[in-house]
Amino acid sequence: MMAVIAVANGVFRETVLIDRVGEYTGHVLSTAMLVVAIIVVAALYFGTTPIDYTQAELLAVGASWTVLTVGFEFLVGFLEGTPPSETIAQYNVLAGQVWIVVPLTLLFAPLGVSWLSGQL
Repeated sequence: MMAVIAVANGVFRETVLIDRVGEYTGHVLSTAMLVVAIIVVAALYFGTTPIDYTQAELLAVGASWTVLTVGFEFLVGFLEGTPPSETIAQYNVLAGQVWIVVPLTLLFAPLGVSWLSGQL
């Protein structure tokens, strides 16, 4: 489900946002929208599931989501011929990049949602 949301978000960014607000602002807005979507999906599942996950299990789920997302990003970049240095540059907050917020959200969303919902 998250992969579908992320791809739809990217399509929306490229076809709507960037034309209307520019490259950088479109990237920032798209990143913020994806972060919200990740939290909503995590809340829908982890905030309502009857399964009692441990903190370690929740972090393992978040780590899996993060590894799969970053791996997918590098795979797509490789298939498109994008050098790994360009993909890595998307994580450079000192250059004004905000993408790092997405993998961090993926990593901590299961744990955070469970904690906020009182399940931990």
